[in-house]
Amino acid sequence: MDRIYLDHAATTPLDPRVLEAMLPFLHSHWGNPSSIYYEGREARKGLDGARRTVADVLGAKPSEVVFTSGGSESDNAALRGVAYAARNRGQHIITSAVEHHAVLHTAQELEKEGFRVTYLPVDGQGLVDVARLEEAVSEDTSLVSIMYANNEVGTVEPIAEMARRVKSRNPKAVFHTDAVQAIGPLDVNVDRLGIDLLTVAAHKLHGPKGVGTLYIRSRTPFRPQQVGGSQEKDRRAGTENVAGIVGLATAMRLAYEERDARTAHVRALRDLLMTELPRRIPGTHITGAADPDRRLPNNFSCCFEHVEGEAVLLQMDLMGIAASSGSACTSGSLEPSHVLTAMGVSPELARGSLRLTVGKDNTREQIEHVIDVLPGIVSKLRQLSPLAAGLSG
Repeated sequence: MDRIYLDHAATTPLDPRVLEAMLPFLHSHWGNPSSIYYEGREARKGLDGARRTVADVLGAKPSEVVFTSGGSESDNAALRGVAYAARNRGQHIITSAVEHHAVLHTAQELEKEGFRVTYLPVDGQGLVDVARLEEAVSEDTSLVSIMYANNEVGTVEPIAEMARRVKSRNPKAVFHTDAVQAIGPLDVNVDRLGIDLLTVAAHKLHGPKGVGTLYIRSRTPFRPQQVGGSQEKDRRAGTENVAGIVGLATAMRLAYEERDARTAHVRALRDLLMTELPRRIPGTHITGAADPDRRLPNNFSCCFEHVEGEAVLLQMDLMGIAASSGSACTSGSLEPSHVLTAMGVSPELARGSLRLTVGKDNTREQIEHVIDVLPGIVSKLRQLSPLAAGLSG
C-alpha cells in the first residue's frame, strides 16, 4: 500500500485544480499588480478576481479582504493591529488558553507593552464557558480573540453566540476568530458569525503554503503591522503574491462548492477511527468534544496510556503512515501540549497524544489499514514500559 497521509490539520496536498489556476500567474501573467502597464494590469486582474472570490465565500466586501503570508501573520496582525489602533478605547484583551501560539505569543508580547490580557480556561473538552467570557468583558475591553476550531483536538467553539454576548456587553469591543482549521468544513459567513476579523490560511484547504487572508470588517480600528508600501489599501505593505493568492481563492471556492460531499466523506472515516481505535487499544482516551457535532468532522485525537506519542509516530512513519501528536508548529517541543494541559490532561497522559486528521482523498481502505496496524504498534511499545502491565492486550 502507498503511504497514508493523516495530518491534514498540519498541511494539505495541493489540489491539481488549484495548481492549474496558479500557473498562468507564474508564467504569462507574472507582472507586478501595482504597475500600470499591460503586464501589471494582467496580474491585477488575477488579484482582483481572487479578492472577489474570497469575499464571496466569507460573505464580505472585497475591500474587507487583506492578503497575507498565512495564518500566523494574520493572527499577529489582527491582535497587534487592533490593540494599537483601539488603545484609546481600552487596553484589555481577552483570549483563551488553547489558542494557536500565533495568538498566545502575540498576546504575551502585548502584555509586556502594558496591555492587560485575560486567558480564559476551558473545560475537559476544550470548550470556553460562554457565560464566563461574557463576564470577563468590561468597558476597557478592546479586543476578544477566540479560535473557531482547535487545531489539536478539533473542538468547535460557538463563535456566533460568543460574539453576540461580547457585543451585548461592550459594542465597541472587536471580535477576532482564528478560522484556519474551520475554513472548509464550517460556515465562515462573517455576518452570521457576527465577528470583525477572521484568519484564513490557504495550505489547510489544499491551497499553497505561504499565503492567507485576514478579513477586517469596515470601520474596524486597525493599524498596519507591515509598512513600506500602499498595497492592500495601506493595511499590509509588500508586493502581493498573486499566484499564491489566486491559489488561495480557488481552494476556498472549491472547498465550499464541494463542502457537503467532503464533510460527509471525512466524517465517515473519522467516525470509524473514533469507534474502532478505543475498542481495539485499551487505555485510549479520546480528547476534544465528545459530541461529534461539536468537533471538526475530520479530527480524531486521543491519548494512549503508558506510551510516548513520538514513539508511536515514528513507528507509524516506518509503516508508511503520516500522523501527528498535536500542532505541527510545536513538533520540536518536549513539553506536553498546552491545549491538553489546559483541558486538564495530566502531563504523563498528554505525552501519549495522537492526532489523525483525515482528508478528502483518504479512502476507507486506508483507514481500515491504520486501525489494523496501530494496536500492534501501541502494544509493542507498551511491552517496553514497566507501567503498562495489563494494557498491551
